[in-house]
Amino acid sequence: MEKEKKQKHFLNQPSYPGGPKAITQFIYANLKYPDKALEAGVEGTVYLEAGIDHKGNIIETRVLQGIGHGCDEEAARVLRLLKFDVPKNRGVNVLFHKKFNIRFQKPVQKTVPAPQQNMQIQYTVTNTPAEPTAPAPTEPKPNMYTYTIKL
Repeated sequence: MEKEKKQKHFLNQPSYPGGPKAITQFIYANLKYPDKALEAGVEGTVYLEAGIDHKGNIIETRVLQGIGHGCDEEAARVLRLLKFDVPKNRGVNVLFHKKFNIRFQKPVQKTVPAPQQNMQIQYTVTNTPAEPTAPAPTEPKPNMYTYTIKL
């Protein structure tokens, strides 16, 4: 008979489905750069601490170090959208604290290249009657160019 394995930790920490990369993708997909910060040209990192309840919801956020101009509030708003998976912890409802860093960087404006000048060619096709008795030249004349276009 095999022994039952003991749990590695007394309390199991909450985890986000998909791991840290999924958290980062979710945050930056939902983050909106505040207008005040754009006007002021503010960039930087907001350091936050979030409280995660026994259901996996973020119930409180606290700014540890902010940059102002609406960035702190936006970072807290996005964090409150996260939903974590919390395993059962021996029947005890535990409040977990997790730290987050959210970077605010001015969005890069793509420069649209100037439209290219389009060259237009106009041509007319006229049907000329073939010369009935003129022999076709077999060799081109020395100063004459011949082009053949096959379609």
